[in-house]
Amino acid sequence: MDSTRVTEQPTSFERPQPGVDPADPRGAFLRSPAPAAGTGAALPAQGRSGGEPPAPGAVTPGGSAPDAGDVPGPEHSQPGAGPDAEPDTPRPRPAPDGIPVQPAEGQGRVDRVPGGTDRRTGQVTRPGRPTPMRRDGDRLRFVGAATRRIARGIDLDEIVMGLCRATVPTFSDAILVYLRDPLPVGDERPTGPLVLRLRRTDRIPADRDTEGGGFMPIAPPEQPSELDSVGEELCTVEPGSALAEVLRGVRPVFTDAPAARAALPELLGEEGAAAVPDGQRAVLAPLRGRRRVIGAALFLRRPERIPFEADDLLVAAQLATHSALGIDKAVLYGREAYIADELQRTMLPETLPRCTGVRLASRYLPAAETARVGGDWYDAIPLPGSRVALVVGDVMGHSMTSAAIMGQLRTTAQTLAGLDLPPQEVLHHLDEQAQRLGVDRMATCLYAVYDPVAHRITIANAGHPPPVLLHLGGRAEVLRVPAGAPIGVGGVDFEAVELEAPAGATLLLYTDGLVESRLRDVWTGIEQLREKLAATAQLTGPDHPPPLEALCDEVLDMLGPGDRDDDIALLAARFDGIAPSDVAYWFLEPEDAAPGRARRLARRQLSRWGMDELSDSVELLVSEVVTNAVRYASRPVTLRLLRTDVLRCEVGDDVPQLPRLRQARATDEGGRGLYLVNRLARRWGATRLSTGKVVWFELNHG
Repeated sequence: MDSTRVTEQPTSFERPQPGVDPADPRGAFLRSPAPAAGTGAALPAQGRSGGEPPAPGAVTPGGSAPDAGDVPGPEHSQPGAGPDAEPDTPRPRPAPDGIPVQPAEGQGRVDRVPGGTDRRTGQVTRPGRPTPMRRDGDRLRFVGAATRRIARGIDLDEIVMGLCRATVPTFSDAILVYLRDPLPVGDERPTGPLVLRLRRTDRIPADRDTEGGGFMPIAPPEQPSELDSVGEELCTVEPGSALAEVLRGVRPVFTDAPAARAALPELLGEEGAAAVPDGQRAVLAPLRGRRRVIGAALFLRRPERIPFEADDLLVAAQLATHSALGIDKAVLYGREAYIADELQRTMLPETLPRCTGVRLASRYLPAAETARVGGDWYDAIPLPGSRVALVVGDVMGHSMTSAAIMGQLRTTAQTLAGLDLPPQEVLHHLDEQAQRLGVDRMATCLYAVYDPVAHRITIANAGHPPPVLLHLGGRAEVLRVPAGAPIGVGGVDFEAVELEAPAGATLLLYTDGLVESRLRDVWTGIEQLREKLAATAQLTGPDHPPPLEALCDEVLDMLGPGDRDDDIALLAARFDGIAPSDVAYWFLEPEDAAPGRARRLARRQLSRWGMDELSDSVELLVSEVVTNAVRYASRPVTLRLLRTDVLRCEVGDDVPQLPRLRQARATDEGGRGLYLVNRLARRWGATRLSTGKVVWFELNHG
């Protein structure tokens, strides 16, 4: 008995037919157009030759008897088992992301009836080709899955990679993505000629991503494909050229079109253009963003694969449109993120200053990578007299607004420190500034001033966690500092305390993100921090403090997986101090003999220190600076020499005006003192004090 095989076909992506209710249970049978008379395309009955329906109760080739009134349809058809039945063709597996694969020549699912006709349309079909209805459904599924994959990308590389991985090998065997160099951002008007740079390529064979489990629907060629030679790194698009016209047209085109064929050598070079397969096996799709063309994508198929069809141009257009808009947004987002990141980073010190008698180290950890700087800050500010101000603060929240407020408060603190105000006065002015910034601009801050000569530290606190002092012997102590009210409350007095700062001790200033989280309260965290410092100090012994950088790393290691609820700022200061034997201090009356006395005192002290080679330079510079001081001073002038890694000389008076370096004219009798200081000293400067000013300079010694 002659058996005819009718394969099963999905109908969810069929085009609706006029006059047919989509909800009709007979489904695709009614949606199939009636064949013309005499074409021989009428649907034959199952299990019967000659097109006669089976007798009631007869067993069909599938082995079951249909009920009366059943209408045979493709959903109930079973493959034949006779000798003339066609070999079963396996249903192609989906590619990654559920994207259907375009078959190679000779592959694909076939729905035919005797005579080579389509059982839906009654039209003659070519062997080995999927039906038009099936290809339309595949394209819809492919476009949906591919655009979802492209949309998953956030930055530029992710979007371009998504386009490549979605199309190769599902839609094409190779893809080349060219983008403008540089890419314009937003409303930016590009200058210069249009230059395209090959951003990314993807070809078969290539290592596929793991999402598809290594599924390769089309076997790669054993020999290197000529597609591997396609592609040039850079391409300059000349105005009025064939490539410029194709890009201006925006729509994807087959490369066998005359305009596209002429444009290929400009894009790929002569050798690359010659390697492009003939026929409709290459599609050139311009990538147009919101306002301009930003690149081009070239889809390629190998000669053994079926060529592209006209509907594939619509697929390429969808891919190009989604990719271009995604690239446009990614570039704009990247620029905004870069600007925000740079603005926030400039609010923190790039490097810590090198101060006399103290070594510094710091760490900063943001609460999230998307906002790399929040409301926490730290700072170290050199002060007159070799002192240093240590500041750490925390503005509520870790948003851009918090970062902006932090930047303003940090700038205010630096300005107040330059005035050499006491710590409690600095906090008072910061409190006033926070109130001027707006309502509920709250922050905590701890301000400390370390004097390496006196080995003392003065601390004022505004609602901040107390600092921890690690002594040389390994004992960690939480300093008892008055808590005070946060900055921004207003009408609150701040209190400062002065404490010992022994040489070899380490002061740790931090924000509450280090010691407080959802898993522990702040005092539990402070106790854990104290224990961590003591345990770390035991590793180096009682006579050697732990290295400062390693100590900061050990402190951050105490954070657990769930402890990062807030930004963390950490500032560590190792007190080395200046020994009394390395300090010389004198008072000079503001009289004409003061410069001569200053020269004699400096020469005598340098001789005691064994630094006679610096005597001439020091005498000259000290004489010039002291002369300027006594000319306007009404109170005694101070002279101090400090011997550390450099020789530092400081001259203080009660005149607040700072000296300025200027170029003296040939007829001027004075005005050359600071010029000599600037030429001979390693560094020099002047700092205003609440009682006057200090002019200082430094010289290198052997």
